Amino acid sequence: MITSPLQLPAPAPLFTRAGWSACAMALLAVCALAPVLNLWLPAGSLLHLSDYTVALLGKIMCYAICALAMDLIWGYTGILSLGHGLFFALGGYVMGMYLMRQIGRDGNYQSALPDFMVFLDWKALPWHWALSDSFAATLVLIVAVPGLVAWVFGYFAFRSRIKGVYFSIITQAMTYAAMLLFFRNETGFGGNNGFTDFKRILGQPIATQNMRMLLFVLTGLTLLGFFVLARALVRSKFGLVLQAVRDAESRVMFSGYAPLPYKLTIWTISAMMCAVAGALYVPQVGIINPGEMSPANSIEIAIWAAVGGRATLIGPIIGAFIVNGAKSWLTVAAPEFWLYFLGALFIAVTLFLPGGVMGLVRQCKNRLGAWP
Repeated sequence: MITSPLQLPAPAPLFTRAGWSACAMALLAVCALAPVLNLWLPAGSLLHLSDYTVALLGKIMCYAICALAMDLIWGYTGILSLGHGLFFALGGYVMGMYLMRQIGRDGNYQSALPDFMVFLDWKALPWHWALSDSFAATLVLIVAVPGLVAWVFGYFAFRSRIKGVYFSIITQAMTYAAMLLFFRNETGFGGNNGFTDFKRILGQPIATQNMRMLLFVLTGLTLLGFFVLARALVRSKFGLVLQAVRDAESRVMFSGYAPLPYKLTIWTISAMMCAVAGALYVPQVGIINPGEMSPANSIEIAIWAAVGGRATLIGPIIGAFIVNGAKSWLTVAAPEFWLYFLGALFIAVTLFLPGGVMGLVRQCKNRLGAWP
């Protein structure tokens, strides 16, 4: 008797029809709607999108990329990092170095060297500034430098089987040590002031309305592209192994899989995503300094993911918009209460909404579906 070979189930599509429609709407909103509302409608119009709002949304989209990166490593792999602010800042510093070189002799000292180097009586650029005048090299270094740092750190940490709270503490210590290093003037990164007073990018003025909108569109496209990439990763065999590592790493090892290459790969990808976010953040905000490496910033990234809902991809993006939108409003209306609000929000989510906003949405859908 001849039996037919086992038929494996067909892989699920990357998105449903509704999902592709949502992506198309987001694409249109970023590439068409926002530019029209900002550039074409007059400032007095009710629908006009102000320059302040464009800058704020662009900044929050950079944060959303970090939250998405955190979801890959924490939500789908079960590794809580409290050091992703380091990779965000490294990407920002690489872009900042290029922008400082673009100032040329338009600085306060009319020197080819950045102003802070002239102030410190430096006579030449340090060796690590060698490629900072090349935009192509900058694009490579934005992902290569943080990626290398993440790979080296992750290799030794995962190889030593450091996990849980111990891994979180080590990542936080790494970020704090890097912040102290970048505060030193002799490292050539501007000390506590960092980099600012940017004037051009690719030879074009950086403070114009058109350039700000271009950076906004690029940030939105990057966020959407990373979302699609993340969804493809988590729905692949690679992503299934990551989720198995999260749920029962010892069983994964007994099944013949080595967790190290999977954890190291997703850790490095997550770090490079944060670095790209930092590189997009700097020209829109206009400054980068060691404060971006503070442990508090890395903790906030984890809060965005928790508020939105881990292991959902879209949840951390929503969480980043909710928390940072509230931060932008509260730091103006009641700045003294912002940290209390953030702490209360995290406690409330932990106790009453462990699934975050997306978990609440899921519960509502289930209840409506069971409604007679």
